[in-house]
Amino acid sequence: MPAMLPVPDDTTPRLAGVLASSLAAVTGGGGAFDLPPVRSALVLLVDGLGATNLQARAGHARFLAGRMAKRDVIRTVFPSTTAAAIASFATGDMPGEHGLVGYRTLEPSRDVLANQLNGWEHGQLPADWQRSATLFERAGGLHIRPIAVGAPRYATSGYTRAVLRGAEYRSGTSLAERFAEALEAVTARGASLVYLYVPELDQIAHAHGWESDRWLATLEELDAEASALASRLPRDVGMLVTADHGVIDVPQHRHVHIDARPALLDGVRHIGGEPRCLALWFDPTFPDTERERVAGLWREAEEKRAWVLTRDEAIDAGLFGARVDDAVRPRIGDLLVAARAGVAYYDAREANRAPERMIGQHGSLSDEETRIPLIRLGAFAR
Repeated sequence: MPAMLPVPDDTTPRLAGVLASSLAAVTGGGGAFDLPPVRSALVLLVDGLGATNLQARAGHARFLAGRMAKRDVIRTVFPSTTAAAIASFATGDMPGEHGLVGYRTLEPSRDVLANQLNGWEHGQLPADWQRSATLFERAGGLHIRPIAVGAPRYATSGYTRAVLRGAEYRSGTSLAERFAEALEAVTARGASLVYLYVPELDQIAHAHGWESDRWLATLEELDAEASALASRLPRDVGMLVTADHGVIDVPQHRHVHIDARPALLDGVRHIGGEPRCLALWFDPTFPDTERERVAGLWREAEEKRAWVLTRDEAIDAGLFGARVDDAVRPRIGDLLVAARAGVAYYDAREANRAPERMIGQHGSLSDEETRIPLIRLGAFAR
């Protein structure tokens, strides 16, 4: 087992408790974050806005950073990637239960790698791949209006159908339009549970880096919109601001091409995951002794810049939650390589080399990727 894994214990506040606690607040208060009772709750999830990212640019986000106390930093899931994290946010379950255990993972019944954000559109994932009931479905059963506000292009996606089941989807192209939709939803009479999604910072970070001027400009716009929305909330509405993961910038000279050492890929049938958290599946006929040998080669080669874990080691460490369903186990790589240094892993044999142009990265266990804000506003701040 790799030493000093940065894995918080089971009592550490997690992203999986954020929407669940918000729903509990609408039904009387409590939940993992002990929120006070409110008529309606609004959760703003900013894709890619890690606590480290926000703290480092506090001068450009005076409203949000100024309201983030020490207690307002929690952890996302592993791997620290959108597909797994938002599924945990929306269901209240960890990846080992809901089954979305990474970005690109193995669909065992078809022996193919599937992208868990768009695999539904390509027929790679069955409709029941996401295994858990959503908190929006639960809210509807309690006569609380469940509403999700996001960009128009996500309205009918397979991923949206999988993780936002039960929610009424409202869309807005710009940040201002989406924030206005969210305000209208929580201002309306009756109880509501509203989820407001902002993908722009993550998209800009991937293309230009989170330290770019474009990222800063969008952070400033987001901060202004969040401030204006919080100031207009009815007194009986609580608001939380969180994220699905943080981001680090990885320049091209920090890329590691795994095909340069063929011995590391002995017996490997599939290479999935993402550049900051590789998932490798061996050919089923590859002997256990050989698997152990290859795992040892990976540790020897990468132990100074990555955590290298077998599937069983990752599960035993609780990385995917306290319980991993038997149907979910084969979706997890036989071997996981999670970057601890500022590197990203690529395979130069891939036909599509475009992903290597990506600057902002996430997926691993570092503090920069896993620490996220939980900022309490409106009735939750009182």
